[in-house]
Amino acid sequence: MTVIIALGGNVLIKRGETQSYSVLLRNIKRTCEHLLLIIKNNKTVITFGNGPEIGYLALQNEIAGTKFPKMPLDVLGAESQALIGYLLEEQLINFLRRNMVNKPIATLVTQVLVDKNDRAFRNPTKPIGPFYGKSEAKKLLKKGYRIIHDANRGYRRVVASPKPLLVMEAGIVKNLLDQNIIVIACGGGGIPVTYRGGTLYGLEAVIDKDLTSACLGRYIRADTLLILTSVPFVYLNYGKKNQRAVKKMNIYEAQGYLHEGHFGVGSMKPKVEAAIEFLLHGGKKVIITSIQYGYKAFRGQHGTLIVK
Repeated sequence: MTVIIALGGNVLIKRGETQSYSVLLRNIKRTCEHLLLIIKNNKTVITFGNGPEIGYLALQNEIAGTKFPKMPLDVLGAESQALIGYLLEEQLINFLRRNMVNKPIATLVTQVLVDKNDRAFRNPTKPIGPFYGKSEAKKLLKKGYRIIHDANRGYRRVVASPKPLLVMEAGIVKNLLDQNIIVIACGGGGIPVTYRGGTLYGLEAVIDKDLTSACLGRYIRADTLLILTSVPFVYLNYGKKNQRAVKKMNIYEAQGYLHEGHFGVGSMKPKVEAAIEFLLHGGKKVIITSIQYGYKAFRGQHGTLIVK
């Protein structure tokens, strides 16, 4: 079976945690523990979100900008892919060796083709960076940042999030999987690129990693998309007194819940949209749950299952 495991940025850095090497490494080690049994017996691609990391890199870029040249957002995206990908690969190698699993791993800096005229560039919605309180958010608004309220969790900066059209390295990913190599790819949704006069160049944007995972799944013919996030289920009326976990739904039910506005733009909405895309283009099932229930959910014992 071919599985895409999509790690949410909040799996790697939880809300309120310090963005430091030691915290990131600790969370990655825990993540590897939960993934081991899935990876052991399946062809696996691991994708990951970079919301906290790209946000902090952008802030560091700004602070250092008075003394050093600034880098564009697509380059910062590449930095975050290498930063997180390296640590994931390192710790997975350690866990696999300790458990006598002989599988090589490859990390790819991944580019994703988007439309430069995508309307997302006129209406930025993708959250990056840490959560802010109301007063901090007001200060950032005055500086010209776009800020949204993110699913009852606080305020976050947002940037353009165009739709992924093609993972440029999808053929390489498939070739590596065919050789039974674990692939770490599409970090942060991939680096958004487009063509101008036949020349490829990067764009200032961040692509949703779940939508990119679904896009990749179509090409590599993945069977399962496992989306790991901060909550154990998809919920209706999330954060309200009448909140209700959804344990199973089909595409039509998922579309109905989206239409009713149950899912937040910066949280569950893109995950459910990605699930629908994945299933419409050949995928067999999508599971959404939290990292600690990842293996149980993969075996059908927890989480939200979405099917055709």
